[in-house]
Amino acid sequence: MLAATALAASVLTTPAVLTDAHAAAVGPVGLTNADNGRTVTVKSGGAVNVHLKAVPGSGVKWVWDEPTASDDQVLSRSSGRTVASGDAEATFAAEADGHSTITAHRRCVVTAPGHSCPSVVSLWKTTVDVS
Repeated sequence: MLAATALAASVLTTPAVLTDAHAAAVGPVGLTNADNGRTVTVKSGGAVNVHLKAVPGSGVKWVWDEPTASDDQVLSRSSGRTVASGDAEATFAAEADGHSTITAHRRCVVTAPGHSCPSVVSLWKTTVDVS
């Protein structure tokens, strides 16, 4: 009986451990090519990470420019870059309640002789609501 009581007491006093699923829910929001047109909500003080992958074609590749935010009072960019592969990345901090749109443009570059690109630029856009 004493052992059962000690075991019950240790279970009741053991601190709760947050699961990985909970940690992910409070972590930064990640956005990719597939998030074009979405609206996401981020807590003030949170972060948004954008990673856009280049899209290869036959003798061409669609590459990205650096993502930007429409309202840097709501979302301030703490880092951003493009890489030789044509990918683009940026990290934004959710500074204040409000709405901001993150945009990036995708354009075609020729990667093999004898190919050409259309004169088209595509827009990637995601709306971020900070609360």
